[in-house]
This record gives sequence, structure tokens and C-alpha cells, in this order.
Amino acid sequence: MIKESSNYFAHETAVIDEGCKIGGGTKIWHFCHIMPTAEIGKNCILGQNVMIAPEVIIGNNVKVQNNVSIYTGVICEDDVFLGPSMVFTNVINPRSAVNRKAEFKKTYVEKGATIGANATIICGNRIGAYALIGAGAVITKTVLPFALVVGNPAKQIGWVSERGCKLSFDNDGKAQCPESGDRYILSNNQLERL
Repeated sequence: MIKESSNYFAHETAVIDEGCKIGGGTKIWHFCHIMPTAEIGKNCILGQNVMIAPEVIIGNNVKVQNNVSIYTGVICEDDVFLGPSMVFTNVINPRSAVNRKAEFKKTYVEKGATIGANATIICGNRIGAYALIGAGAVITKTVLPFALVVGNPAKQIGWVSERGCKLSFDNDGKAQCPESGDRYILSNNQLERL
């Protein structure tokens, strides 16, 4: 059973705390919990068993797959994809007996980035626009825009287009997305769309 409130949809098992903001067209599925002061944009999809902590900011058109917890300190821009069971951390050295809420570190996920299933994002890092984080990767440092990273610890193995297609470069450092036809240039370890 789905209920409608303020132009968003929430499954009857979802817990929506007062004081959060949810944009129109957003769908919140089974057993989700949206906490006070969290902000979720328009046309987002939150899969089963997603938790959004206080002060988290989620942009428009963000897709959060099943079993993802987004902790205080995380900001996701528009069009981000968070794969099933991926993990954000927010404290570098957590201890049960030590309260470190004042030590939460920010994690920023830029527009269009994808984080694969079961990946772990260590707090305090920035994921660049349209970056593609492979399934199971462990991110321990900032990821460049359009970078393709995999492994534990994650290493960059290539570049992807806005569509997420791996790019192959000619001798002039130029590449074309096989799906969209968009052209890119790589210069000084920075990828730009032409």
C-alpha cells in the first residue's frame, strides 16, 4: 500500500520524521527511514530499507538502491546513483564508547556520479561528477570527475563518459562516447567534454 503526501509517494512501512523535506515525484519504498532535517530532491527513488540521517542533502533524480544508509555529512548532487548495499562512513576512527558526533567528516558526491553495489566510501572524500565507482570498491581518497575506479583500495583504471561508457583515446587525447557520440579531451589528467 502506498500513501501520497505533498506530491511524493511513501510505502506504508516507511518512517518519515517531521522536519525533513521531500520533493515532488519522489518514491520511498518499504522500510525506509527519513530523519528530521534531511532534504531529498524531486523525482528520487529510495529502494527498500534505505536510511537517510539528519542533515543529509540529496539532489533531484537520485536513485538509492536497497539497503543503503546515508549518514550525516553526506551530500549527493543531482542524478547520482547509489548501488545496492553501498556504504558511506562519517567518522574516521569510530569507537562504541567514544562519542565522535562532533567529528563527522563531509562526503560530497557530485552530479551524475555512480557508486556500485557494495562499494565503501570512506568519509571526507569527494566523488567527482560522472565518476564511476566499481562494485565492491573501497574509496580512500578523492575521485576525479569522469574517473573509472575499482578495487580495494580503489585505483583509477580509466575514464568514462557522462553515459558511463569507457572511453578510448586517440594520440591527441581525444575520445568519443560510443553511446551518445559526445566527444571528450584528456589533458593534464583532467577530462573535458568538447
